[in-house]
Amino acid sequence: MQIFELSKSFPRDEKFALTDQIRRASRSVSANLAEAWRKRRYEKAFISKLSDVEAEAAETQVWLEYAVACGYLERDAAKQLYEEYNGILRTVVGMINHSGKWVLPGK
Repeated sequence: MQIFELSKSFPRDEKFALTDQIRRASRSVSANLAEAWRKRRYEKAFISKLSDVEAEAAETQVWLEYAVACGYLERDAAKQLYEEYNGILRTVVGMINHSGKWVLPGK
């Protein structure tokens, strides 16, 4: 939500470019995480969705770097968000590497 709020100040001509991309990627992180959680009965599906989370979080970080480079976002705000995404990435990679801990037991 913080990215959504911050991206409101991006230039209008970025509406269908950077603004849309950063919003889509950041929203996709939580949406894919929710989907992964519901698929934890099946380890491969769970890991696949977590891999999507990892990719979208990394993409969000790239768009944050672009926003700073274009002068649309203050470096400090972007740095704080970038670090939050580093934390998300650490957690997700840990979940992938130890998926057995998260997957529901079979019948």
